[in-house]
Amino acid sequence: MADGGAPAVLVIGVGNPMRGDDGVGPAVAQRLRESGLSAVDHAGDGAVLLELWDDRDHVIVVDATASGRPPGTITRIDAHETPVARGVFHHSSHEFGVAEAVETARALDRLPGRLAVYGIEGETFEAGAGLSEPVARAVTEVARRIMAELSQP
Repeated sequence: MADGGAPAVLVIGVGNPMRGDDGVGPAVAQRLRESGLSAVDHAGDGAVLLELWDDRDHVIVVDATASGRPPGTITRIDAHETPVARGVFHHSSHEFGVAEAVETARALDRLPGRLAVYGIEGETFEAGAGLSEPVARAVTEVARRIMAELSQP
């Protein structure tokens, strides 16, 4: 447990379910909650992300990517080993999103002890659209990977 009795691990599903594949983070968070794990949804404001993971030992963030790779492609970044590229996670309406939050936390020496960022390549980000088929399939796989990661010591 982290300070204050909060769970030591925080899973954050970033995105907007009303913007097509941008809703993949909350979809993964929902799948994890259905499996009995604690996970929160977050709209993507990077400044709030810094507050959410402050004093956490282990954080996992899930967000949509837009890098030009095939839709549904899953990427996992260990933020302690690899910088998070700004352009990849920049499909948010926030100028200060996931990548900026991670890199600001790194510069301020405020990264959680463990920080993994899962990106799922989106296909459509149109208002009112649901998840595309390849992204919906990736939700199950990312939830499975996170559960496996959390079961390791």
